[in-house]
Amino acid sequence: MKLYANRIKQLRDEINKHNYSYYILDAPKIPDAEYDRLMRELEELEKKYPELIASDSPTQLVGARALGQFEKKKHGLPMLSLENGFSEEDIINFNQRIQDKLETSHDIKFCCEPKLDGLAVNLTYFKGHLELATTRGDGVSGEVITHNIKTIKTVPHHLKKIPGESFPEIIELRGEVFLSKAEFERINQEAKEKGDKIFANPRNAAAGSLRQLDARITANRHLSMYYYGVGEVKDFNLPSSQYSILELLEKWGCPINPEIKIVTGYKACLDYYQKILAKRNNLPYEIDGVVYKVDDIKQQRELGFVSRAPRWAIAHKFPAHEEMTEILAVEFQVGRTGVLTPVARLKPVNVSGAVISNATLHNMDEISRKDIHVGDWVIIRRAGDVIPEIVSVILDKRKNTHKITMPKNCPVCDAPVERIEGQAAYRCTGGITCRAQLEEGIKHFASRRAMDINGLGDKLVEQFVAEGLIKSIADLYDLEISQLINLDRFAEKSAENLIAAIDKSKSTTLGRFLFALGIRDVGETTANLLAKNIADIHKLFDISEEDLQQIPDVGPVVAKHIVEFFSQTKHQKLIERLIKSGIHWPKITKNTHQPLLGKTFVLTGTLEKYSRDEASDLLENLGAKVTNSVSKSTSYVIAGESPGSKIDKAGALGVEVLDEVAFLKLLSKTALHN
Repeated sequence: MKLYANRIKQLRDEINKHNYSYYILDAPKIPDAEYDRLMRELEELEKKYPELIASDSPTQLVGARALGQFEKKKHGLPMLSLENGFSEEDIINFNQRIQDKLETSHDIKFCCEPKLDGLAVNLTYFKGHLELATTRGDGVSGEVITHNIKTIKTVPHHLKKIPGESFPEIIELRGEVFLSKAEFERINQEAKEKGDKIFANPRNAAAGSLRQLDARITANRHLSMYYYGVGEVKDFNLPSSQYSILELLEKWGCPINPEIKIVTGYKACLDYYQKILAKRNNLPYEIDGVVYKVDDIKQQRELGFVSRAPRWAIAHKFPAHEEMTEILAVEFQVGRTGVLTPVARLKPVNVSGAVISNATLHNMDEISRKDIHVGDWVIIRRAGDVIPEIVSVILDKRKNTHKITMPKNCPVCDAPVERIEGQAAYRCTGGITCRAQLEEGIKHFASRRAMDINGLGDKLVEQFVAEGLIKSIADLYDLEISQLINLDRFAEKSAENLIAAIDKSKSTTLGRFLFALGIRDVGETTANLLAKNIADIHKLFDISEEDLQQIPDVGPVVAKHIVEFFSQTKHQKLIERLIKSGIHWPKITKNTHQPLLGKTFVLTGTLEKYSRDEASDLLENLGAKVTNSVSKSTSYVIAGESPGSKIDKAGALGVEVLDEVAFLKLLSKTALHN
């Protein structure tokens, strides 16, 4: 028993410490998944040994006590926490407990909503006027943040009047204040540029913004809020269901989450969970799960509460986006332009359903800013298919670590490494003699958006370079079947297929060819603009920076890189050799009828009639510019099936979204579309 009592005390102390960091300092030291594990262990031990439960245990309390810099106010009704569920079994058990308590075998109706990763607040309205706003605090009382809450544009200072109805004398409305993903990126980018500390995640940014003594700082953070429930109510009869209450709040002008849905039975809850999980990465805000609440208010009252949580609600948590792991080593990878990128080799850890063992460290400035050492324990994040990144170092666990230094010589070819003037990047000076640069250059040249050589994967490129078959991009077009069938992974048929794919790639477009050459800062859009404005590639051999800057969207930096590339004799000879090998493209005739000139389009999702490339070509032929990201200058977003987060950003910026039918109508109006 003493052993378990000691472990319980150890867990309570550790969780209380993390509660203080999370709720009060807005600076968590461990990822949520690790915190949840500690809490689950404590809950299980206290369940097994109830005589060891103390009234001040974290399992019996909500949040942490507030700091002294803000006035504190008691809530009319306590703001409780929620029980967490992590598996389908947890939800099945939750449903069974409800049915047992209500003595029914009928399916329960639930109100389901996303669990926003923000800060819970309590807003008190007196006869429809916002009088007081507080944080959740310890659940009993919170910090007064009224002035800061009033800077949030989605928070009504006065509730909307419903004709023929009056407002409650007093009502506490509860909601979640959050920061959109786009706003989080903006704030952190500004902080980076100023050399200020950046926020670890949107939740910390929202919490830190609400707890500013200067409300002007809060106003500049562009926070948002969704209302999700009520607390104390005086002199007013609320509707009889959770969802009806939310509908009333919406009529009063209080925004509720558009993803809220009524379902019947726990199986429908699990279906809702899967649907929201699938949408998670495309939502404009961070969520870490969904919440199920018994919809019937009478049933809620009958079910009641246990310690710090209601029996009638549960949070079904998503797989963690963040986890804790150790940096075992740091290696430097060399890209096609020679830039060295530090990559952390991690102790493998499961994040969002994928085992992560590597994470990019970007550059030495980023390593210095985050103070990352080899041997550190770190928090890593993986949102959807995003490349894993290290969020922060857990300094409390630092011991026996050593600093990361940039090698003086290239780890691949041993050529000297130099820092690029005015940039954070370092580059290998080996150029084409560096095997890594040659390999990456060929991979880019053969990629789908460039020359599209089907079947020429990374492993084959590395094999060809290692065997000495390819010492230049142009060597690809000299390969013969007899050379390939002697190599591993090749039979006569596979060799024939690859040679056929290489031969097929000779028929291309000038835009694709220019992009394939791998000119610094020349992406697909710039390559296509070059092709449209300078139809003869030989004109680029002696073009000036001034002439290039006459082309839309070609600035001085890009113009300088283009001139540097095409003025080099080795690149001119490479291009001539590639053309001589049979690479060709249709002669470009400039379309004089360009009704979409000056318009900018973004494509997202899958179109039924056209591929993404075909749609882009159609638009560009009509004078439009096609880009990958939505901004204020975007004219239209074309949305096919399963569009991504670009739809949300378009909505936030007020950019018009066209579905495929509207897109085809737009094309038909040009009189050039067949």
